[in-house]
Amino acid sequence: MMTLEDKITRPHKEGCTQSKSRAEGTAFALGPVRLWDIISVIKSHYMYIEEGQLKNFIVDSGLVSKKDIAAAEAEARSKKTSLGEALVNKGRLSEDDLRKTQAYILGIPFVDLKGQKIEFEVLSLIPEPIARNHNIVAFKKNADSLEVAMLDTDDLSAIEFVKKKVGIRITPRLTDSESIKSVLLQYQKSLKAEFGDLIKQETATLMALSEEMGNKTASSADLKKLAEDLPVIRIVDTLLKHAILQGASDIHIEPGEKELHVRYRIDGLLHDAMVLPKEAETSVTARIKVLSNLKLDEKRLPQDGRFKVEMNSEKVSLRVSILPTFYGEKTVMRLLRESVSGFTLEYLGFHGAALERIHDATRLATGMILATGPTGSGKSTTLYTVLDILNTPDVNISTVEDPVEYQMPRVNQTQVRPDIGFTFATGLRSLVRQDPDIIMVGEIRDNETASLAVNAALTGHLVLSTLHTNSAAGSIPRLLDMKIEPFLLVSTLSVVIGQRLVRKLADSKDRRPLTKAELGALAKVVDLDRMLKILKDEKVIGPKDDWNKVMFGTPKAAEGEDGYKGRVGLHEVLKMSPAIRELIMKGATSSEIEAQAKKEGMITMLEDGIFVAAQGLTTIEEVLRVVSE
Repeated sequence: MMTLEDKITRPHKEGCTQSKSRAEGTAFALGPVRLWDIISVIKSHYMYIEEGQLKNFIVDSGLVSKKDIAAAEAEARSKKTSLGEALVNKGRLSEDDLRKTQAYILGIPFVDLKGQKIEFEVLSLIPEPIARNHNIVAFKKNADSLEVAMLDTDDLSAIEFVKKKVGIRITPRLTDSESIKSVLLQYQKSLKAEFGDLIKQETATLMALSEEMGNKTASSADLKKLAEDLPVIRIVDTLLKHAILQGASDIHIEPGEKELHVRYRIDGLLHDAMVLPKEAETSVTARIKVLSNLKLDEKRLPQDGRFKVEMNSEKVSLRVSILPTFYGEKTVMRLLRESVSGFTLEYLGFHGAALERIHDATRLATGMILATGPTGSGKSTTLYTVLDILNTPDVNISTVEDPVEYQMPRVNQTQVRPDIGFTFATGLRSLVRQDPDIIMVGEIRDNETASLAVNAALTGHLVLSTLHTNSAAGSIPRLLDMKIEPFLLVSTLSVVIGQRLVRKLADSKDRRPLTKAELGALAKVVDLDRMLKILKDEKVIGPKDDWNKVMFGTPKAAEGEDGYKGRVGLHEVLKMSPAIRELIMKGATSSEIEAQAKKEGMITMLEDGIFVAAQGLTTIEEVLRVVSE
């Protein structure tokens, strides 16, 4: 009986040698040549498979009958998809079978990593969040190249990221989803084993040191000696390493009556990471204070600091806040990845008219672009991505921030220092005398900063900033409350971006239509007819389809996981139009402004959330949890 591999390789062995010779001739490895200079060559020469070529190959291999192929072709034509997608949708081929077929046609080696143990030094060359989000894992390191396994060898941005990170040639290999899943589990096992062993080894030493100090009040010198002891250095370093590789945004170290709890915020939710003995509290806190250059013997007042670490060639800045509590000092560290390179607005989740509105605003020489939302909703990342688009050699970009979250080349970034009187307002006053073309103000917090930002936009600058409001339309009354004159606001404001972050479904997920009861519940929060039109306009479903054809994602929980991994943005982009200008001048409410924006084509955050859920990226429940109207 022929196996799947035998069926696929039969036509390959009988004459399909052209793609193999092409792959061998060029080795399909990205060397020092700039990636974007060869994208077109790769896509046209390697990564493109003609529909006829795929059809003939599948028929010759006997994977699918001619009748099923004909039916899939008809579906592909009607839905304007590829033959491969149609075969997968009809259940005639699995996604992995299609990948294997494509691999043989393209001449790309296929690797099976199920059950293979990969050295952690090689595995950790690609950070776990990148590996999971892009389905790319490192499995073999040679003298001058790194072999990576992928589900999509067309994901050139992931390949370029890994190449920049490791500094050697990347050789992509195709694999299946089970192999990727097997390797991703190794991240967790390796980290937990390393972390658990370290805690067992070093905790006893820490307890002995604490007992040696006894109940005496520790001096600054005693605390510094404790902070520089090898066991506490290893524990704190491992806490940071574990958090970075897990993609955590915050680390919470919380003293209790008898224990010290460590929690990580991952994908917006807090998760227990480790429980340390109470005796470790003094030394761990002292170590973090030393790294942050804070006062070791100050335990009565809150303290804020900052330090940087570099792990696996990734630079991470940590913003530290220490607060006295009943059982001791609680420490919270915010992890800020310093590089935003490679992000695009599309990657962040912008699409359709919203995407075009932002691009239109970036082409203006003056005006204001605002990003709004609560803390942790990704506002800064959006603005940095816009800055990355604007960052060309012919413009001068200056920022005033608190803190400087990402470092960008050719951008003059300034950190505010309220403790010495250097605020957003004073920084902005100085920036306008620095001959800037583009100004970014980290946050508009008060009347003075708002007034200066509007004046800067009026005097020939493009101004970017963030504002804490619940919606894009809500930014208008907020700015008016800050004593901005309506006629100045309508003259300067270009677009307002409202956003939230929702948890993203993991790759292993189910898809199903909503039940009548679920659809009825959804009708209470959104206009179903309008939403269905949006889904048709965005080509999520066909022009004649109804809600029964909308396949929503549902989580498939695995061991130790809840079915979610990573986050995706929900957005609404309000563009200043003549009608909205008129409403603002009349003193309209945010609801009236939003209603007019919807008439002009704005998709609200809730509607965008349903759109994302209909794509299978998240769930309706997750959208409703995060977005409330």
